[in-house]
Amino acid sequence: MAIFNDRKAKKQLDREAGKVNRRDVEDLLSRQQAIEEKVQGSGRLKRFSSDIRLMFSMLRDYWKGDYRAIPWKSVAAIAGALIYVMNPLDVIPDLILGFGFIDDAGVVALCLKMVESDLMRYAAWKQQNDTEDQEEAPGTS
Repeated sequence: MAIFNDRKAKKQLDREAGKVNRRDVEDLLSRQQAIEEKVQGSGRLKRFSSDIRLMFSMLRDYWKGDYRAIPWKSVAAIAGALIYVMNPLDVIPDLILGFGFIDDAGVVALCLKMVESDLMRYAAWKQQNDTEDQEEAPGTS
């Protein structure tokens, strides 16, 4: 039997996402650097680092009101997954060497599976907006 499986990951993600509110999103955004450092320091989570940066970018654009083409359920799932990663005393405490990040990676992987299409749409929107901003900036011709 696996230490942490998809069923347990879904249960944890649903629990965290169900508790997310706007204040949690704001708090999460203020802790972005700490979470990204934790991810970089973990072998199991490190492979999700670019996805997590994209999640934070989308949350920030959502928070600022620049991007709203995403259902709250997806915002809450992303925030819930990142809050779970932030918590060192989750189902498998992060202090347990070699195993502590298994559950975190499982929750992030499941979240990515759930919100994949939302993140892909956001990434396309972000790329288009960045391109348009570069074209409009003076001195870039």
